[in-house]
Amino acid sequence: MARERATALLVDFDGVLRRWDPAVAAGVEREYGLSEGVLSEIAMQWGRLQPVLTGQVSHADWMTSVADALAGPAGGPERARAAVERWQRYRGEVDGEVLDFVREVRAAGLPVGLATNATDLLDADLAALGLEGEFDTVVNSYRLGVNKPAKEYFQAACQAVATPPDRVLFVDDEDWSVRGARAAGLSAHRWSGPGDLRYLRAALAY
Repeated sequence: MARERATALLVDFDGVLRRWDPAVAAGVEREYGLSEGVLSEIAMQWGRLQPVLTGQVSHADWMTSVADALAGPAGGPERARAAVERWQRYRGEVDGEVLDFVREVRAAGLPVGLATNATDLLDADLAALGLEGEFDTVVNSYRLGVNKPAKEYFQAACQAVATPPDRVLFVDDEDWSVRGARAAGLSAHRWSGPGDLRYLRAALAY
């Protein structure tokens, strides 16, 4: 039997609505004599990343730990802190086509939530990018205390849009998050770019 079309939408932030220009980090790494990709490599180490995604440490503490790890390669703690601060000034860019889609779905009367693994900086980022008020709800792992792809995360996200899991469509660029959403009973689509929007429109009940 065909699955009913979804009546609520959950959208990931990084990799779907927010894009990052890799040239920014690469420029900082060159300026401070760091190896290519090292900023993200250190920041994304799971033992360093997971605590900030679940509210155990702040974004500032997370970045301090990154700077501490870079002190040797950067030529001292002050240069390491300066490199991380320069890197963190850039807060990404909004994908206009995705934002238009979010607005379209909301205008059709369907609830839309931002469902993201993020830090305590999320609200400030949304404000800086002009995204305040663009969602019916924001489900931030930092506030929730549990991160995607945990079942508990998706249960809370469905509750936030007041919709049963089997009527929620989740969009994310990470396969492990998509698999986690499906295991929790949601419809889920792995984002590959704006070419996916036609399919997503067809999967929603409007």
